[in-house]
Amino acid sequence: MTTPTACPRLTHPLVRDASNEPLRQASWEEALDRAAHGLGSNRGAFGMFSSARATNETHYLAQKFAREVMGTHNIDSLDRARHAPGAAGLAAAFGSGGGTSSYEETVHTDVIVMWGSDARSTHPVFFRHVLKGIRGGTRLYVVDPRRTATAAWAKSWLGLDIGTDIPLAHAMGHEIIHAGLVNRTFVERATSGFEDYRALVEPWTLSLAERVTGVPAAAIKELAHAFARAERAQQCWGRGVTGHRNGTDHVRALINLSLLTGQVGRYGCGLQPLSGRDNVHGGNDMGALPHRLPGFQDILDPCARRTFESAWGAVVQPHHGLDLAEMSEAMEEGTLKALHCVGADPARSEADGDRAVRRLRSLDFLVVQDTHLTTTARLADVALPAAAAWTETDGTTTSGERRVQRGRRALTPPGEAREHIAIIRDLAARLGHEWKYRDSEAVWDELRSLSPDHSGMTYARLSEHRGLQWPCPDTDRLEPPYLHGRLWEKNPARRGRRAPFGIVQHDPPAERVDERYPIRLGIAGRTDSCGGFNSRPGHGIELSPEDAERYEVMAGEEVRVSSRHASVLASVRIDTALRSGLAFMTPRSPEEVGVDRAAVRIEKLPITTIVG
Repeated sequence: MTTPTACPRLTHPLVRDASNEPLRQASWEEALDRAAHGLGSNRGAFGMFSSARATNETHYLAQKFAREVMGTHNIDSLDRARHAPGAAGLAAAFGSGGGTSSYEETVHTDVIVMWGSDARSTHPVFFRHVLKGIRGGTRLYVVDPRRTATAAWAKSWLGLDIGTDIPLAHAMGHEIIHAGLVNRTFVERATSGFEDYRALVEPWTLSLAERVTGVPAAAIKELAHAFARAERAQQCWGRGVTGHRNGTDHVRALINLSLLTGQVGRYGCGLQPLSGRDNVHGGNDMGALPHRLPGFQDILDPCARRTFESAWGAVVQPHHGLDLAEMSEAMEEGTLKALHCVGADPARSEADGDRAVRRLRSLDFLVVQDTHLTTTARLADVALPAAAAWTETDGTTTSGERRVQRGRRALTPPGEAREHIAIIRDLAARLGHEWKYRDSEAVWDELRSLSPDHSGMTYARLSEHRGLQWPCPDTDRLEPPYLHGRLWEKNPARRGRRAPFGIVQHDPPAERVDERYPIRLGIAGRTDSCGGFNSRPGHGIELSPEDAERYEVMAGEEVRVSSRHASVLASVRIDTALRSGLAFMTPRSPEEVGVDRAAVRIEKLPITTIVG
């Protein structure tokens, strides 16, 4: 669902008569018949991509189409990678991948620790609550390599080296344990693995952490004490944490601190992921995943499968499907032959667009339903015009705080464009599955009947309350805005599963910084990163004012940036938020150079004099 300025609006169905012929306009009947025949012929080699810009109802029907009609769990979202490490970390600790708090609780907490997120710039709605809390006395601590706009509001900015979040978190845990600040009642009652965690963090003294992270020991100690002594404290994180290749481990390291101090399961306490865009949370909740059914229910759980099999009248396979990366590999290997993109544009969304295009061209059959004639749609065998999710479609979306909200159609779709759920329904009918959905509410009601977390969220209640947070199992009451209050129950039966500490190790950068390569390179576009090296000429490199002066370069000047593996030319951009020794670029494909958090050097180019 690319923006209107990027490509023309798709208003009529298009089909391709042969691989070497252009798309031509067709009727809906012809286009749907062709799509159904092409997909049906590849039932054993099929995959589906969804988009974060789709409604919950679209996500639900897309995953149902994949599982019931095509018999596969090969469904994923191009945007899920932004959120997946956080969801996986939360699910490993608590059994649920959602953030544990509401935005409103941020106003009433005592301490907020913001890891790897410039929320002031990237999550302004959430940050309004943070500002309100600060004005009321909340203390904000920002952990980030950059001195961001968010850091300007912080009581303390901890400017750590790229990729050292785990050592910093471990050092905080070490200090909390040795200072006698552990919430022992909570740890003994509600967690498991504490002794292993104690052994894990024991080597991480404040002095060692200072050497590894670059953050003064006094600042680490101050943050550890502030977090542990607070009556209520929250942690938030963004792509600077989840963007690492071991992002889930980074999230587990932060969760450990909340478990250690009992800063979860109470009002004003908790863990809030800020990585995610549009309705990526809704896609996860609706089961547009290769390993989860709607309601974040495990595909490997036989009870969950039986519930869906009974409702759908179809077998739900007891194994995981292929995720986005695995489907991409399967396309290259020729084992995935047909792809259905619901608002997804992999040709533009993936880092290596040329490689993505080659994969798409290798398919036997490609169906795209989207609002615009995207790069991927231009490669399709069938392109189906869809209504825009936010203005031309009825339905619901889910925010980062687990809040489901109604959206109402305000505009009529142009031309012959149809809503996504109508397109998927009509395709299913041609493949032998008659789904009788009169509208988006009927789809939502089916989802409610299958997901206990959503069963109390009728359209009427969503409108009445201007949105509701899951879990909402009942139609006659509201649950607390925070999750995992069960962990504070005295009765073990009501307390349920203990939350395990995550035993995660620091994974240092593959390359060391030295005199020859003195600058650590991160990925631009997020405030902390897993690094990589930009091999795309003409892209800029962001330098600190100190490094720009050191290398005697000016903004706009072209320099040579070299790692131990590659060398490119880049235009200088000066960023006052950076500190010396840290630079950022935008990689095309980290795999091309095989470098994580590369060490680089900057070389001023010789002045060329043209004679004559």
